[in-house]
Amino acid sequence: MTQAISTRSSLPLLTLGAIGVVYGDIGTSPLYAFREALAQTAADGIDRSEIVGVLSLALWALIIVVTLKYVLFLMRADNNGEGGVLSLMALASRATKGRWPIVLILGAAGAALFYGDAMITPALSVLSAVEGLRTIPGVGDGMSLPVILGVTIGILIALFAIQSHGTAKVAGLFGPVCALWFVAIGALGLWHIVQELGILRAFDPLQAVRFMLSHGVPGLFVLGAVFLTVTGAEALIADMGHFGRLPIQLGWLGFVWPALTLNYLGQGALALHMLNAAEAAHTPFANADWFFLMAPDSLRAGLVVLATLATIIASQAVITGAYSLTQQGIALGLIPRMTIRQTSAARIGQIYMPMVNWILLAGVLILVTSFQSSTAMAAAYGIAVTGTMVVTTCLAFIIAWRLWRWNMVWTAVLFAPFLTIDLIFFGANILRVTEGGWVPLLVAAMMGLIIVAWLAGRKAALQRTAEQGVAMADLAKALCGRPPAQVDGVAVFLTQDAAVAPSALLHNLKHNKALHRLNILLTVATQQTPHMPPDERLNVTRIDDHFVAAALQYGYMDHVDVPSDLARSDLLKGTGGTSFFVGRNAIRLSAHPAMPRWMTLIYSFLHRNAADPTAFFAIPPNRVVELGSQIEL
Repeated sequence: MTQAISTRSSLPLLTLGAIGVVYGDIGTSPLYAFREALAQTAADGIDRSEIVGVLSLALWALIIVVTLKYVLFLMRADNNGEGGVLSLMALASRATKGRWPIVLILGAAGAALFYGDAMITPALSVLSAVEGLRTIPGVGDGMSLPVILGVTIGILIALFAIQSHGTAKVAGLFGPVCALWFVAIGALGLWHIVQELGILRAFDPLQAVRFMLSHGVPGLFVLGAVFLTVTGAEALIADMGHFGRLPIQLGWLGFVWPALTLNYLGQGALALHMLNAAEAAHTPFANADWFFLMAPDSLRAGLVVLATLATIIASQAVITGAYSLTQQGIALGLIPRMTIRQTSAARIGQIYMPMVNWILLAGVLILVTSFQSSTAMAAAYGIAVTGTMVVTTCLAFIIAWRLWRWNMVWTAVLFAPFLTIDLIFFGANILRVTEGGWVPLLVAAMMGLIIVAWLAGRKAALQRTAEQGVAMADLAKALCGRPPAQVDGVAVFLTQDAAVAPSALLHNLKHNKALHRLNILLTVATQQTPHMPPDERLNVTRIDDHFVAAALQYGYMDHVDVPSDLARSDLLKGTGGTSFFVGRNAIRLSAHPAMPRWMTLIYSFLHRNAADPTAFFAIPPNRVVELGSQIEL
């Protein structure tokens, strides 16, 4: 009863937190989405039916893609409360018992596409907010392109520079600032709707259908731009583990969705009003920055400041998401280990990854300086997001069919409309590859190449080690017959396969001619579940009096601490000091390669530059003994 009361009392705070983190990306889409979609129809002029038709497409995209697909359906497909593309991959892998390669392929593709999104979101959102300075009376004339780019680059560099200090101190402001943002944009929209009630016709889906039927191929370009309204929907499921399903659903249905709908309707109403005025004055009507023009001149500077804060928060959410996804990818073995620093003693999810941070910043700055405007960059945005949505729908189908045991035919009938819409949006965005859509595809391809090379290299290295190694059972039997000198204490040998004698153990016997009183062959594995209870992580199998095979199992969201988890067992009690032996493998090219040479070279580079495993496993450096060996691939 007490827990239920506590949950109810914390629900408003969790919902406010979700508004600040989950909806930052989709919440800043009004800055550019309607403007860019309408721009695709501007070649031969813009009329009333096009304004209403484009707006109808945007409203129904929010209804079908975000509300129906994500909020009401896909949020059911959680992995013990965790969401996101890799959580769905883990869940689908569990459902298929790891036997379907397509699950791994889909998960890797979704993760690779996310990094393209993670680079574009900060660049596009911050640049579009700073461009609002041009609409401020008395200021806009001095806002030349170099000034706009300089302010944008300065904000982005400052944002990425503070990541190493953690964001826990300012995270409490995210919710209130974003709540103020949504109230402001909703109020602006409502003000203009009242002045042009005819815009409410956009709720009629036939307006969207008529627009698509009458515009042919240009309509597909419009559809690709309309998709900008739903970018950020993936965050709804990716952040379930932080806030829970109910706060995210309440935040969308009760607050964010109404505010976005009002704002888009307000932009359309303003466009209609300006069109009527232009026709009455017999002057040309042109597309404009409708979002900022909704605000009166006296309030526009404040709106630009608020928009900049909102885009910084949206960018922060994407950066944090990149850290989290990378951490999951490392735990699931998709990418090499990287340095992970904890930035908050109170929140385990507050982490900083230097390599990810600076690679993202470099990519963001290249995008800003190359495209130089939010309009040019908008073409690059949709492909990564639509591709991730296709992956998400496919993984959810596998989960519903294989894990939830739904009837395959009815499951296919249910998912077919969602997948069809995703593929239509993806196809519409593919048309814009030459305009900048190649950027996220290139980033995704590079990440995909890293994942493929790492997975293939690890598999080949493990196979070569098994072929060239000594069976642990045979070594233990031989040592019983001719025991070497024994020393007190415990030796822990980190290995990937406890059935094969670790190279560090063989080198220790060869060079030191000694064996510890107790030797633990330790494997550390990640399960397809976000968390493993601490008392269920360690499994021990005794080989003989001197050798023990131990397996530590973590969830992919767990903090790895090998010494602490070993200390919970009876193995280390009364045994003296403990030393951790780690084999440092150098990769060499073999005369009989196990995989293509180019892939071996990539794997060798990744292996050589991977973070120290002892740091990743939280092993104190003064208790580590490193012994080198070579593997030919």
